[in-house]
Amino acid sequence: MALGLTACTGTPSPSPSSTSPDASAPAAEPTETFTFGTASQPLGLDPALSSDVESYRITRQILEGLVGVDQTTGKPTPLLATEWTDSNGGRSYTFKLRTDVLFQDGTPFNADAVCQNFNRWFAFSPELRAKAPGITFKSVFKAHSDEAALSIFKSCTAEAPDTVRIDLTQPFTAFLQALTLPAFAIASPAALASGTADVLNQTRHSNPVSAFATNPVGTGPYSLAAWDDTSVRLVSHKGYWGERGQIATINFVTYDHPQTRLQALLDGKIDGYDAVTVGNFDQLVKRGMQIVQRDPFSVMYLGMNQEVPILQNLKIRQAVELAIDKDTLIRKFFIDNTAKATQFVPPKISGFNNEAPELGHDPVKAKAYLAEAGYAGEELRFYYPLNATRPYLPTPEKIYAELSRQLTAVGFNIKPVPVDWADGYLQKVQSPGDHALHLLGWNGSYSDAENFVGPLFGEKNGEFGYHDPQVFSKINRARGLPAGKERDEQYHTINAQIAATVPAVPIAFPISALALSDRVSSYPASPVLSEVFTKVQLKP
Repeated sequence: MALGLTACTGTPSPSPSSTSPDASAPAAEPTETFTFGTASQPLGLDPALSSDVESYRITRQILEGLVGVDQTTGKPTPLLATEWTDSNGGRSYTFKLRTDVLFQDGTPFNADAVCQNFNRWFAFSPELRAKAPGITFKSVFKAHSDEAALSIFKSCTAEAPDTVRIDLTQPFTAFLQALTLPAFAIASPAALASGTADVLNQTRHSNPVSAFATNPVGTGPYSLAAWDDTSVRLVSHKGYWGERGQIATINFVTYDHPQTRLQALLDGKIDGYDAVTVGNFDQLVKRGMQIVQRDPFSVMYLGMNQEVPILQNLKIRQAVELAIDKDTLIRKFFIDNTAKATQFVPPKISGFNNEAPELGHDPVKAKAYLAEAGYAGEELRFYYPLNATRPYLPTPEKIYAELSRQLTAVGFNIKPVPVDWADGYLQKVQSPGDHALHLLGWNGSYSDAENFVGPLFGEKNGEFGYHDPQVFSKINRARGLPAGKERDEQYHTINAQIAATVPAVPIAFPISALALSDRVSSYPASPVLSEVFTKVQLKP
């Protein structure tokens, strides 16, 4: 499945006829119930604040953005915007909006609503950003209103109820792709205002959330009916502007162990689940169950925090890389055809560097590097998640155990720090702290190299403590280059420089897969997980 960039420049993108309901032939009312097994509870249901896989999976059903994503190509498609044009050298985008669309609370969707959302994201306070590290706006637009001079976002203007213009301070080649992120879905301004959306005064599973994050309101095909400690229930929204499909009720039920998800499918308790593990895969094949694989669009890595003094030494970080046997990890814990990673941009994305430097696996050299660096057995706190299965990290406890064994074998002093995923694992490893090493990955959300290197290495952050002004500058420049050879070569250089300085060790580009019951005749598997359940087809 090839993922490419769109070429919507200067000429409007037409809305495909399939996105509009046919007034002459009313669709049948949805009647089916679909139960999906998830690996964890969502961290929150405001996609502007929570960017974990399970949160996005649910909020994609409730809220919609201006731009959708094609299931097979990854290119932007019309959604709440029916067409768009760019002008001013790629610094302005004008969107024609779908008319007669209502939010689930009955208030109108229009240009004012779009701008209220953009202005909200732009104005997120430093205090809110510190409490909610899942905020995507900064990784895309570089800064919020308190640092407006650094931001790519300039303004949003409602030119008419059905026309909105977004101005940027500089060209951003992947702007339309970025708008396909659930983080930029349009919420009801009335719901945001009444729910004190930016005050995190509630808690769900140890995570601070706002009132809106527990009761989101968008224009999507489903609305939230219930959310408890083990499940989320959505119901079809009768006033939805588009096709409503077959499913009237979706139950997202959490099974935080791979074997319990598998057993629930075999017992007929669920209709499907995501993040099939190697052990599950073999059992599913033997039982004749449906398995749908996604193209690799994520990277699993071992993170290192250079705020920990010993890891500021390049030789120490290189010794970590030399100690890791990626082939063994992939063979033991990942689905067949998972590729070894030498960089953070997957092979099918423009900008992948075929010649990115790699130290390889060499335990003897790793020991020599440690001796040369004067390593004296300093303890390295190694964080890893419990009770979590991600598309990029199928069995974290087992992967940790093997990585810890490999690192200990060359002389590292590893201190295990297990943290339950639901107890704020993401916040702990993405914020400044004592994490020396940690297990994590990045699931791509749109088909551009910027989506991989920008959020991870575009500026200093609490996850890596990595500071390379030259790389930061190159990433910022590449964002605005037009698609083509020069831009690809810039990302080749960026990937090579990141690989040479080892702020983290990319390990695998994992194949992820879903398991489905025989009841499902078609499931719209997407490499960027943009799976909307109105498109799931069930057998009669």
